[in-house]
Amino acid sequence: MAGPDGLLRCPWGLSTPDYVAYHDSEWGRPVHGDDALYERLCLEAFQSGLSWLTILRRREGFRKAFSDFSIAAVAAFGDADAERLLADEGIIRNRAKIEATLANAKVLAGWEPGELDTLIWSHAPEEPGPAPLTVTEVPAVTPESTALAKALKKAGIRFVGPTTAYALMQACGLVNDHLAACALRDPA
Repeated sequence: MAGPDGLLRCPWGLSTPDYVAYHDSEWGRPVHGDDALYERLCLEAFQSGLSWLTILRRREGFRKAFSDFSIAAVAAFGDADAERLLADEGIIRNRAKIEATLANAKVLAGWEPGELDTLIWSHAPEEPGPAPLTVTEVPAVTPESTALAKALKKAGIRFVGPTTAYALMQACGLVNDHLAACALRDPA
């Protein structure tokens, strides 16, 4: 679909200004670094059962509440921090998701630098698939996302299934699900 600037975009990327900005500057672009990937993993988990727009609009609140998703900082959070987070109106106050975010940081704090990055990126498909022509051609789960979810769970990471893992893969550029006609599929 053509946006107000005439550029063709994935249809979901035109529904709100928040989505336009996210679609155009972030979604599908490669993300590296343990803290950056931890943030995306957490946000995808918080999104489960909600709209991504809800998460985007609270992203700065999440960053403030979770110390910019510094694994080391969040790993040091204690019971008082968990209670503070449950009362924070700037985030999604879901106990299971908050507890998973804190527990995941504690697990990841024991990993070597770059280990989360390596694990996630090791599940990128070896060959890119064909460019989807319509949104109905975009999968919700793939064998790679299922394997990634299993690997993360085996490593002690909570609140990640194959669908969340695939959304993470899309958001972090492991796969390119911009539609074939989208101007952002292969940006210059």
